[in-house]
Amino acid sequence: MAYRKLSRETHKRRSILAGLSKTVILNGSVITTEARAKEVRKFVDKLITYGKKGTLVSRRKALAFVHNDNEVVGKVFNELATKYKDRNGGYTRIIKITERNGDDALQVKLELV
Repeated sequence: MAYRKLSRETHKRRSILAGLSKTVILNGSVITTEARAKEVRKFVDKLITYGKKGTLVSRRKALAFVHNDNEVVGKVFNELATKYKDRNGGYTRIIKITERNGDDALQVKLELV
């Protein structure tokens, strides 16, 4: 599977992705760069799929990814899993906003559908 390294070391990249995933799940959306949003989308979709399975193994995998944040996992398993029970994927959308002033990086809004 090809993935973006985001010019970061592995542990820093995983922390960034976990943090952005938590923000999307708790707040419903986040504004970030296009490359990060495309990478975070994969993890948010995977977390919601874990929630839809609802097994103990799925809950433990979700907890491991979000650094044992029970609030996030609870929301995924209790609210989002029931909300998306009839949907077969594609739980997020990316909306392009503008370019950032400093480095002209494309800013996008990643939100739950």
